[in-house]
Amino acid sequence: METFDPTELPELLKLYYRRLFPYSQYYRWLNYGGVIKNYFQHREFSFTLKDDIYIRYQSFNNQSDLEKEMQKMNPYKIDIGAVYSHRPNQHNTVKLGAFQAQEKELVFDIDMTDYDDVRRCCSSADICPKCWTLMTMAIRIIDRALKEDFGFKHRLWVYSGRRGVHCWVCDESVRKLSSAVRSGIVEYLSLVKGGQDVKKKVHLSEKIHPFIRKSINIIKKYFEEYALVNQDILKNKESWDKILALVPEIIHDELQQGFQKSHNSLQRWEHLKKVASRCQNNIKNDKYGPWLEWEIMLQYCFPRLDINVSKGINHLLKSPFSVHPKTGRISVPIDLQKVDQFDPFTVPTISFICRELDAISINEEEKEENEAESDVKHRTRDYKKTSLAPYVKVFEHFLENLDKSRKGELLKKSDLQKDF
Repeated sequence: METFDPTELPELLKLYYRRLFPYSQYYRWLNYGGVIKNYFQHREFSFTLKDDIYIRYQSFNNQSDLEKEMQKMNPYKIDIGAVYSHRPNQHNTVKLGAFQAQEKELVFDIDMTDYDDVRRCCSSADICPKCWTLMTMAIRIIDRALKEDFGFKHRLWVYSGRRGVHCWVCDESVRKLSSAVRSGIVEYLSLVKGGQDVKKKVHLSEKIHPFIRKSINIIKKYFEEYALVNQDILKNKESWDKILALVPEIIHDELQQGFQKSHNSLQRWEHLKKVASRCQNNIKNDKYGPWLEWEIMLQYCFPRLDINVSKGINHLLKSPFSVHPKTGRISVPIDLQKVDQFDPFTVPTISFICRELDAISINEEEKEENEAESDVKHRTRDYKKTSLAPYVKVFEHFLENLDKSRKGELLKKSDLQKDF
């Protein structure tokens, strides 16, 4: 994928919001079938404009209102907030304390920078194929738990456009959850604890929760290639010292000796597993827990969630189909059937899809302009002519499932009423 020039962004955004942004699907999502009166109208949007000008508490009457405003403002970034008790754009006119966030999707934000202590290939905002596997494992682990442990049906995973992923859980019952319940869910999904100064961040006890066992099973599928080959976590003394800090001192000497004799991370890991299992049999000590190698695997591979993003109902999160101003990449939905194949480096940039649009024959454009056809019709075809199309399709599939379950709920309610 070609390079992106940030100086071109203002012009590219004009074209993107005029011809490529999937407004009808976007509105269909956030309107949730129009079942609840004023649901869309009470939703907060925030726009970040050029030069970091930040506008909160935007709200819109309908799809056309949203389109006009986005095409007028051409935001560099769009964030979605909560559904409030009143229209957010009128929040200043509401009696103090009455303007309250009432509902929002349960959201998760996983950012690669939170793994800097355990990745050797990149740091801060940089990512590469060697560390992207962390995001693949995070999606697999969190999504499995949301679906199987909590029974949440409607989960939209989105690439952030740069170095992370977001998840929107959109079930009707989930959107109503209190902040306390959201905190409980994130707590359940969090295992890696402690800041930069804390060396050992995972502590397992004698009784291993099924969630941890299932997460370990997912990590096992990736661990050898990801951690031992690509990250080479036992490459040299400097890297294996980090791992020694996670195991009881009583086995340090034996591990060191074996590490020095071994030739690579794969051999050193095998040695560690042997020593650890012997240690577990010999030391009946709860402090270390029986699963030394699991603790290491979890510390190096388990998802690291930004807890505050998930627990606050009024917390804003970057919108799907927003453009990342630094990379130019679109925040696209991720197909859960193809998580392993998802490659952030092949996600289209705004410059790439705008160029694809320009490449469509001028004749076709002139013909369309001459026919007095509605702009909406024109645009629904436009994104389909670009690399954005397959990602909009993933989004549409997600929306179809939402619609189906909404219709199912309505049928259930009408059947119940008939029973009386």
